[in-house]
Amino acid sequence: MTINIKHRRTCRLCNAEDISLAVSMHPIPPQELYLATKEQAQAIPRFPVDVYFCNNCSHVQQLDILDSDTLWQEYTYLSGQAKGMKQHFESFTKTAIKKHALGSSGLVVDIGSNDGSLLVNFQKVGFSVQGVDPASQVAKFAQAQGIPTIVSGFDPEVASEIITEHGKAKVITAFNAYAHADDLHAMTRGIKALLDDDGVFFFEVQYLLDVIDKVLIGSIFHEHMSHHSLIPLQRFLAQHQLEIIDVEHVSIQHGSLIGAVQHMGGKRHISPSVDEQISIEITQKLNHFSKISQLKAAISNLKADAQALTMQLINDNCTIAAFGAARSGQTLISQLGIEGVIQYILDDHPLKVGKYPAGDGIPIVPTSTLLEKMPDYIIILAWVHCERIIRDNQAYLDKGGKFIVLTPKVTIREA
Repeated sequence: MTINIKHRRTCRLCNAEDISLAVSMHPIPPQELYLATKEQAQAIPRFPVDVYFCNNCSHVQQLDILDSDTLWQEYTYLSGQAKGMKQHFESFTKTAIKKHALGSSGLVVDIGSNDGSLLVNFQKVGFSVQGVDPASQVAKFAQAQGIPTIVSGFDPEVASEIITEHGKAKVITAFNAYAHADDLHAMTRGIKALLDDDGVFFFEVQYLLDVIDKVLIGSIFHEHMSHHSLIPLQRFLAQHQLEIIDVEHVSIQHGSLIGAVQHMGGKRHISPSVDEQISIEITQKLNHFSKISQLKAAISNLKADAQALTMQLINDNCTIAAFGAARSGQTLISQLGIEGVIQYILDDHPLKVGKYPAGDGIPIVPTSTLLEKMPDYIIILAWVHCERIIRDNQAYLDKGGKFIVLTPKVTIREA
């Protein structure tokens, strides 16, 4: 297959050229490709996922950009199947409606709407909804449950199409999508145009501070182009005459920020939470290169521990499996140097079972085979759901099985 890649030379937020390499990573293949054979999976080329720091605005990002067809054409992640995500979306919707007095009518547009699991909560209380997502496979799931979805990326042209059809939006959401576009300026111009005068734009992004402090290297892959923090985001949005009025640091995905945004000078007051979170970032020096570079040493230490443990287990003739054919799986395998260690991956995704993810080409088998196969150790690749996976598989632990957790430090979990 043909995969195109480009390397941008300027910061994604401020367009400055003063950018420094902060963390050099091992190249990995695209993470949403599942092939029919091991040989096909191993033949997929690998591309850089190095992490850079903008010395002008302090934005942290990846600059090696895969073409959109590669990123989204065979995308398989479904929000509704991710453990805890439905409950998270439901809780957010209830809180947002009450906190920002959104009422129960008007248009809600979700950018990166996936299978519609967020929009369905607004639809239930009376809002009209419109999804936008470039992944045709997952858009079909949304459309099947009554969530109209435009199969596309989001930009001013798509915003204009929606305005013509439905009018402006009272609410726009971009949950775990505001880090997945190379041209964030075009996306944000579209948001500015589509948002009603008293509307609110909500974004959720994995938080850079957690990525560093918790060594969440599983969040570093081609799809995840920006690693957001509040200071550069606030400046970026101000360029587009938008202002952050509220921010919440939440535990989903081991640490995320939910921000609420309105037109500059809008009717809603700016919550003290914004300045409070910025103060935390300043105290933690999150806007300094030295903070970002800490991740390099942390990854090196994790790699040494992971390699030492797996080498010992192999020498002891232990069987090693993995849990979760996650997008982050090959990142963890490659960055921690544990290629050739895992015999099979346990997962129940209907588009993944029986296939081989790009990279090592490890076969994916259903979780129903776990107690039959009884591997001695299971490395958790779906790191976001680590605690739930362990809790839900107590029977495996009771029979003597052991889980290996890779971040923030390599640990063994047993009964």
